[in-house]
Amino acid sequence: MTTKAPACGWDQAVFRCGRCGVEHTATTEDDYLKAVGAHGDAHAVWDRLNPIERSGFASILRTILSAPELAAELLALADRQAAGGGDR
Repeated sequence: MTTKAPACGWDQAVFRCGRCGVEHTATTEDDYLKAVGAHGDAHAVWDRLNPIERSGFASILRTILSAPELAAELLALADRQAAGGGDR
């Protein structure tokens, strides 16, 4: 009689930032790695901003993230401007 061993893997993992204390829970290794990378990148950007820039940046993100269609239009506008579309 043979018994099959359960598949190796993990149910979930929790990332806790040693700098700010935020916790992210991921159910796959890929999601965990993305969360850790994105959080580290966020700290890197935040650290380069002064307090006034941080306040303005956070305000802009709150506005854009609350309206995905606005974000899409702003990106399209930026692409048109970069391609020489001018201010029309």
